[in-house]
Amino acid sequence: MSDGTLCIGNKRYSSWSMRGWLAVRLAKLDVEEILIPFARPGPTPSIAALSPNGLVPYLEHNGAKVWESLSVCDYCAECEPSLWPTDRIARAHARSISAEMHAGFRDLRMAMWMNLGRDFSPHGRTPGALENIARIEAIWAGTRTRFGAGGPFLFGATFGAADAMYAPVVGRFLGWKPELTAASLDYCNAVRAHPLVSEWYEGALAEPDSMLVEDYETLK
Repeated sequence: MSDGTLCIGNKRYSSWSMRGWLAVRLAKLDVEEILIPFARPGPTPSIAALSPNGLVPYLEHNGAKVWESLSVCDYCAECEPSLWPTDRIARAHARSISAEMHAGFRDLRMAMWMNLGRDFSPHGRTPGALENIARIEAIWAGTRTRFGAGGPFLFGATFGAADAMYAPVVGRFLGWKPELTAASLDYCNAVRAHPLVSEWYEGALAEPDSMLVEDYETLK
């Protein structure tokens, strides 16, 4: 019997679900995965009936009820502290860039939504999205320079909570193909090759056509 449940949306589209799912898997929590397909027009009633804020991801684990992807990451790090860097200064930086991801980059989200099964290049290059991309590249470069020695991820050899928070951005970049620096592309390729990210992609690409949502499949 599992220790709880993790409610997520379509793996093809749900960037927030991807973040929570990666954190849960990195922490090795024994929970049952419940995938609820998105309905249109939203919100999805079955998600709204289950999750306190009506959104995914939503984690129940050993009596704890956790919603919002960054909160899921923090909860998982209580169970598996290695999700955040052990060094206090690096950990503060990781939490700051993760919080910035959680709260910001609206123009990128609107112009280049996550669809792991489509190639939308060369579209989506709005001025706001390009500004967001420049900031994200600066975050990645600065973090890797300061803390990333010894491995391909933001804080070195270990794929952690901060990488989980940016993994859907990698999915956006690989699908929309904006112009990126060589260092950013290397990071994207490292994240995409991580076994858990590959597993998520496999699940996304295996979803049946009945789960496709036209809003996310058609250029606006």
